[in-house]
Amino acid sequence: MNASGAGPLAGVRVIELAAMGPAPHAAMTLADLGADVVLIDRRNPEAPGHRPAQQRGRTLVEADLKDPADREQILSLVERADVLVEGLRPGVTERLGIGPEVALERNPRLIYGRVTGWGQTGPRAQQAGHDLNYISITGLLHAVGRAGQRPVPPLNLFGDFGGGSMWLVVGVLAALVERQRSGRGQVIDAAMVNGAPALAHLLWSMRAAGRWSDERGANIFDGSAPFYDTYECSDGRYVAVAALEPKFYAELLRILDIDPEMLGPQRDTSGWAKMRKVFAETFATRSREDWTRVFGTADACVTPVLTMTEAQQDEQMRARGVFVDIDGAVQPAPAPVFSRTPPAVPAPPPRRPVDIATVWK
Repeated sequence: MNASGAGPLAGVRVIELAAMGPAPHAAMTLADLGADVVLIDRRNPEAPGHRPAQQRGRTLVEADLKDPADREQILSLVERADVLVEGLRPGVTERLGIGPEVALERNPRLIYGRVTGWGQTGPRAQQAGHDLNYISITGLLHAVGRAGQRPVPPLNLFGDFGGGSMWLVVGVLAALVERQRSGRGQVIDAAMVNGAPALAHLLWSMRAAGRWSDERGANIFDGSAPFYDTYECSDGRYVAVAALEPKFYAELLRILDIDPEMLGPQRDTSGWAKMRKVFAETFATRSREDWTRVFGTADACVTPVLTMTEAQQDEQMRARGVFVDIDGAVQPAPAPVFSRTPPAVPAPPPRRPVDIATVWK
């Protein structure tokens, strides 16, 4: 429970129905920002006491959603809540008797946030899937990978989190603002197949202008441009080069001591094979740490490719307080940074449930 009263969402009450994937991430984000989030999970006396770090900052309540008495207690919480977040398959909460129609009848001001892969409607709505499936039909997965090679899974960031939980949070926050005018709640249908393409709007804009191709490995941001790629160093580690603009590209060549005339115009694709070869050979002459020192803070857009372990010690990450240790688990701190209502450091995941009758009394 957010006992500190810190963060811009302090005072906002959220019910989270236990699920996997984007829903708990969305609830975590709301909790990070100060909301009082109550996680309702099923009873499981054999479950271990340890809970995942993504459940930080919650109050835990256990209930059997199929039990009429437990369901009524949950609906009594709904009457006092501002937001309900769920990530179950379409129709599940309706069958359990806590769907949007029932919940909004009990609390017309409730924001009922739902997040799924396919969405609540459409021919695939009831089909099983995961992040990779959802982004595969949006055009995004096809775009990730090297020319002539198969598409590469971009972790599970495009669908689950960028396209799912973040748009659910945006929807919830927008609905809370709208409620101040109307006094009414509403249902948020956040689908990864809607959210992931919205993340890629720049690419669609470039496509409309004839500057983005369906051919993989033939576009400015997909690794086809030698000045926007990664290069192996002498120690087997890597640097990232993102010198898109001419002034940054010029600084890159200056620090690498490469004659621009030898490579030809930066955007002339006919010279990119030679440019890539020269860059690869040059970066291979020194270690990653050497190149990090050589480029320093120069405006050449060259940075080391760090592991998650190394990232914790990076001076920029430390200066920004990007990571925190919560109950022995290093994890990202709440984001973004607020000037007047900064969130508190999140509490660790709940170790044991509380009596539902004591919540929000």
